[in-house]
Amino acid sequence: MSKPQPLPLEQPLSGTSIDDLKAAAKAAHLRYVTDTRPGITRIRGKDGFEYRAADGSPITDEDTLTRIRKLAIPPAYESVWICPNENGHLQASGRDARGRKQYRYHPRWRAVRDEAKYGKMLIFGRVLPQIRVRVEEDLSHRGLPREKVLAAIVRLLETTLMRVGNEEYAKTNKSFGLTTLRNRHVKVEGSNRLRFDFRGKHGLDHHIDLRSRRLAAIVKRCQDLPGQELFQYVDEDGTPRGIDSDDVNEYLKEITGEEITAKDFRTWAATNLAALALQELEQYDSEAKAKKNVLRAVEAVSKMLGNTPAICRKCYIHPAIFDGYLDGTLAEALKQRADAALADPPDGLKAEEAAVTAFLSHRLAEAAETPPAIGAPGSRPPRRKKRAA
Repeated sequence: MSKPQPLPLEQPLSGTSIDDLKAAAKAAHLRYVTDTRPGITRIRGKDGFEYRAADGSPITDEDTLTRIRKLAIPPAYESVWICPNENGHLQASGRDARGRKQYRYHPRWRAVRDEAKYGKMLIFGRVLPQIRVRVEEDLSHRGLPREKVLAAIVRLLETTLMRVGNEEYAKTNKSFGLTTLRNRHVKVEGSNRLRFDFRGKHGLDHHIDLRSRRLAAIVKRCQDLPGQELFQYVDEDGTPRGIDSDDVNEYLKEITGEEITAKDFRTWAATNLAALALQELEQYDSEAKAKKNVLRAVEAVSKMLGNTPAICRKCYIHPAIFDGYLDGTLAEALKQRADAALADPPDGLKAEEAAVTAFLSHRLAEAAETPPAIGAPGSRPPRRKKRAA
């Protein structure tokens, strides 16, 4: 018997109301549940694990046991809770060896969640010009006020594709992102060159070279402040204050009025870069060649993001890009929409960004009318049609 494959470890959706979560679960024909309600517990026995219902009775139903085995909950997890219903949007939770709570979700819930996540890209494309305008304004402030340093971080998010950073990871794993960088992680050379060298998530080393006179000046002034934290601002009393990822996300929300986060810059960039990479590859004449081209594009984007190709494809690149490439609609649509954007340039977006946004908008509209949704498990795009000679 083959070993069951675990569902991905996930965290609860943030910035989403309970009503929205319940609506999403209903759309996936699931029940919204939480692990505070009575459920199935796991007990370690001599010959493995036993499972007991909320009333303490042993679970003997084979279908239920099969469902539990397919969840592939790691043996090391403690305080394991398992949903008593097979249609619960949350299927299990537990605490890993470091005490962090981890979750297993129903596959259909993940599909709905991913649809919402990628649909959010259209919102991001719409508000990105607002972000760029505000960042440009705040970068021009005198001194080192909070808005100026936040604007510098957001500009770096967009131009370098670095992660925003998390203080817990910095302390526990010695891995860093933009808001957790220390002074030693960047060198300012001359008047316009920045060289970033640091260890990021998953232990990957990052070496980023950037030329920007304005950003170099701001970073140099930040380094001159007391302390080892790189990005600090000076408050009205002249006291240096640190900046964390929450500050950055609040800044983005203030500008846009939307639940935009720092991670959206990476998702946006990955999708646009993948579309452009696929457009530049030679045309394929076989399924094997098409798959090879997709892999090449993903690998190129993953290097720019500092991710593995698997994570990059699953978590950052909109699946409609691959669907469009394989069914032959991507290249033609991007060319048409890029030509239109060049003729009538959109405010605050590059021509290729406007083209990708228009393509995704069209594909998502089609998906809403014709299930299954783009990127849904089990869906396969049709083969690319050969052009007439």
